[in-house]
Amino acid sequence: MEIELNDLITDLQSLNQSLPDPSFRDAFLKIQSHVEHIADLVRSQPVRRTKVKDMSAEVVDNNPYSRLMALQRMGIVENYERIRDFSIAIVGIGGVGSVAAEMLTRCGIGRLLLYDYDKVELANMNRLFFRPDQAGMTKTDAALQTLSDINPDVVLESFTLNITTVDGFETFMSSLKNKSFRPDKQGSGVDLVLSCVDNYEARMAVNQACNELSQTWMESGVSEDAVSGHIQLLIPGETACFACAPPLVVASGIDERTLKREGVCAASLPTTMGVIAGLLVQNTLKFLLGFGQVSPYLGYNSLKDFFPTMQMKPNPQCSNAACLKRQGEYILAKPTRDAAAKAKLEAEGPLIEEGPLHDDNEWNISVVDDCEPDGANTKSSDALPEGLTHELPTADEFQNLVTREAPRNDNDDLDELRKQLEAINSA
Repeated sequence: MEIELNDLITDLQSLNQSLPDPSFRDAFLKIQSHVEHIADLVRSQPVRRTKVKDMSAEVVDNNPYSRLMALQRMGIVENYERIRDFSIAIVGIGGVGSVAAEMLTRCGIGRLLLYDYDKVELANMNRLFFRPDQAGMTKTDAALQTLSDINPDVVLESFTLNITTVDGFETFMSSLKNKSFRPDKQGSGVDLVLSCVDNYEARMAVNQACNELSQTWMESGVSEDAVSGHIQLLIPGETACFACAPPLVVASGIDERTLKREGVCAASLPTTMGVIAGLLVQNTLKFLLGFGQVSPYLGYNSLKDFFPTMQMKPNPQCSNAACLKRQGEYILAKPTRDAAAKAKLEAEGPLIEEGPLHDDNEWNISVVDDCEPDGANTKSSDALPEGLTHELPTADEFQNLVTREAPRNDNDDLDELRKQLEAINSA
């Protein structure tokens, strides 16, 4: 666009010089001034990079994926470029969801679906991601603006809606079923749903949708005092759904909306939210790309730097009918699943015992097992050069002296002490 505007300015200057009637010159100069102003505005805008067709591991300054592809070269990930095949839905573009969306965008995820109904406010500026100039915009539009500038290769879809309403829930369900990005994908149209909402009602809406679609999802949250949080992997039928073990407040029949007090807001720390978002995306990458151990549940307590983990099995008496249906399907499929796992182990063959890492040992380094009993070879090597002697016995010599000493009789010690006391008294 900048090139076209420069050509237009050049044409206007040429036309200005060839005007037959000088009376039109003032109006013409005004038009030319407006065009030059527009050109200046275009030049001041950040330049968006062009799309990259294929991920490359080439280490050059203009390759946005070189450091990501290095994971493949180092053996962490088998095929990092697969990340472009995945679709992720993020529900809630707040303190955790917005940061998670940015991380996934920078990682080169194939497609992101963003859901939120709220607007950006100046009160959100204590968090990461959003900027003051975006105040008043919907969070989905602001996220779309920022993320498309960061990585134009990512397919972004935004939905400004409340998933807890009837219409919003139906739109949410239909968008998850949409397979336009990968028509040959089995199941729903997304690979993973990330719940980054801040209330129980919205979590239950995500839970219901994922149970009905048999869709794997991850839940995240930060405490009201902003010093702790958690992430949780939920696989319908295999792990507990969000209705299997409801919070105590909800289980007691209390409406969570009555707990909010006028003029009182929850605390918010960008540090805690950044940590939870990082743990969530790390777990997501491990789940999608198949490396490391995917955490079923991981908590975070910033006051004690404590990271508790646990597993939650589904509740056979869960109140969610869709959850009970998925539990039955999981139990029926267990024999087939176990047989497939056994066949995979047999196909891989017996484990090959690892040998020494290096054939040569130039420095004669040896490794001693700490569990081995003390023997002749465990004597401390504290030999001194010729002409020097130890002023005190060495550790080994001291042990030998102690063992060679004759055992002392306690009765002799008492007799000696009695004689000393009698000598003192008689003096």
